[in-house]
Amino acid sequence: MTDAGDGRPTPRAGLAERQAELVAALVAGGPPPAGFAPGPLAATRAALLRKRAGDVARHWPLLAAGLGVEWSTTFADWAARRPTAGSLRDGWDLARALRDQHALPPSAAEELALREARLRYDGRRTPRPRRVPAVGRAGGAVAVQIAGRVRLLRPAPRP
Repeated sequence: MTDAGDGRPTPRAGLAERQAELVAALVAGGPPPAGFAPGPLAATRAALLRKRAGDVARHWPLLAAGLGVEWSTTFADWAARRPTAGSLRDGWDLARALRDQHALPPSAAEELALREARLRYDGRRTPRPRRVPAVGRAGGAVAVQIAGRVRLLRPAPRP
């Protein structure tokens, strides 16, 4: 219930709005809510981005390894204004963004091509297994899925 019947907001409605503002500030790049010190809020936000980067790295190890010491910075810059869609999807979206910028490392291109061949992901819904033969391409890497088996046909070119 958003009001007490007389047009005044209930304390619970006000709390829910403040909580939503805080969550948006911490994980989606929203403005800091009134009454919160910016320093601790920024530190908490940075810690949550590091945790999120670690979760994504577990699902996308070649992407994280390919970026090396730039992984945390690259991920934080990309994720700062995006709420999480889950570790698998966050990594997938980041890999696609790097591919489009021609900044995807070769090992990550192979990892993306294998995922694209194995799963169908449109960027909005949860990835689903493919049922028919499929080809995945990324950064020069080509993978194929036939009868449930995925093979890398051509590795990504190395500089």
